[in-house]
Amino acid sequence: MTPAVLAELVHSTATSVLAERGLDTAVLPEVVTIERPRNPEHGDYATNVALQVAKKVGMAPRELATALAERLAEADGIEAAEVAGPGFLNLRLAADAQGEVIRQVLTAGETYGTGHALDGMSINLEFVSANPTGPIHLGGTRWAAAGDALGRILAAQGAKVTREYYFNDAGAQIDRFVSSLVAAAKGEPAPQDGYAGGYVADIANQVLEVEPNALSLPDSERDEVFRRVGVQLMFEEIKRSLHDFGTDFDVFFHEDSLHISGAVETALDQLKLSDSVYHADGAWWIRSTDFGDDKDRVVIKSDGAPAYIAGDIAYLKDKRERGFDLCLYMLGADHHGYIGRLKAAAAALGDDPDVVEVLIGQMVNLVSEGKPVRMSKRAGTVITMEDLVEAVGVDAARYELTRYSVDSPVDIDLDLLRKHTNENPVFYVQYAHARLASLQRNAADLGLATPGPDEIDYGLLDHPKEGELIRTIGEFGAVIARAAELREPHRIARYLEELASAYHKFYDVARVLPQGDEEADALTYARLALCEAARQVIANGLSLLGVSAPERM
Repeated sequence: MTPAVLAELVHSTATSVLAERGLDTAVLPEVVTIERPRNPEHGDYATNVALQVAKKVGMAPRELATALAERLAEADGIEAAEVAGPGFLNLRLAADAQGEVIRQVLTAGETYGTGHALDGMSINLEFVSANPTGPIHLGGTRWAAAGDALGRILAAQGAKVTREYYFNDAGAQIDRFVSSLVAAAKGEPAPQDGYAGGYVADIANQVLEVEPNALSLPDSERDEVFRRVGVQLMFEEIKRSLHDFGTDFDVFFHEDSLHISGAVETALDQLKLSDSVYHADGAWWIRSTDFGDDKDRVVIKSDGAPAYIAGDIAYLKDKRERGFDLCLYMLGADHHGYIGRLKAAAAALGDDPDVVEVLIGQMVNLVSEGKPVRMSKRAGTVITMEDLVEAVGVDAARYELTRYSVDSPVDIDLDLLRKHTNENPVFYVQYAHARLASLQRNAADLGLATPGPDEIDYGLLDHPKEGELIRTIGEFGAVIARAAELREPHRIARYLEELASAYHKFYDVARVLPQGDEEADALTYARLALCEAARQVIANGLSLLGVSAPERM
């Protein structure tokens, strides 16, 4: 019996109890909350449904809880139902009913934990979107890990997710990048407002390899060559870095395409017909303060030129015309104002502001030997994705960057992530998987052929640590659903650490394989099935984070 099945049982039982008393069953929540008590002595699961609805129907909470307990105690799979405190209901499952979770995992395999809450929804997930003026820095690296994980989690709930990267290849930052490339090609220092770092010289030299005569051209033609070739080279390097990091995109969208195609002008013409924009001081303004922005923003300047936000509006319009139900943006710490602006843009386009959702990520800092690491070998002024991967590897980098809520700053301890000890969270989880895989190999070496999922006596798994491990495994689907709902990939990582801990505690007290002249018995196969279920769930969870599940370490 999974937590979801138990919730349905409690709901149906409560419906019957209320109906028999002529009371309104509509007061019941659509889904009954089932939780694991912090103290295992209080039962396997608990619910506060009696406290939620009793007063609404004129009953005392303990009276309703007692009625529910009496009825639930008679249900198949329920070993005990007890009332606690003002009206909490503590439930203890029979071992065989609890073991049903194992059978479900073994049957579903890689699909265990997936759901259908987002079936039919098309989501555009835009993340990273670093300017093509340099390598991806730590903030972008965090989004590469967390954004990719979020895409996997949303897809695991049934959504059709399009991962999109928006290249800001129009505007002043590209002009500064071009001037920096030209200066490097000439052997001159970078302009005062330009880009420094060894990568600029590398790309400038590559431009000259492609166009050897570029520096001899008239200035405008020279700059166009460095713009066309240099930006493309930087673009390809960013793509390559992301791919090596395990993050691939379905769409790379170029900002300048919006201007070249006339999409910006079309969007602005549509805006002028909306009440969400107004004309003042010779310019057109969008009412972004209606959606939490600190001030209204200029969309069309007094000289008739589009402001920067005009491109964002045209881009949102383009996304909606491509059929996306939700446009999810993952932006950096300095983009809080974009929440109101993008929602205002949706409203100005005659759309529901809720089709726009913005996640704001906070800063990432590296620490080594207790001191901040600030300088990159190649980029000079910023730490890059390559710096982090070189220091700790892809798996450790991805796991650590998804382990924390994106709206909180993170200090990454490089020394900790290099350790092969249980102090290192990614090692702790991966080691649990490797240990479980090793257990299955050892069983095969002993010639133990595990029966099919329907042939195992799960009722033998009655040790408290077995029950704790089973209940932790059973929560996986709910954890994924909650992570998708709240857009919080870190919930998967924290869950995996809890699962690894439950497994290690089980293994410390419960011998799985026979020793010496012992023969394998029904309990042996039940425990092997439990261990395989734990291995499968750890592998599924790591896959959602884009982290490998090694079978040997």
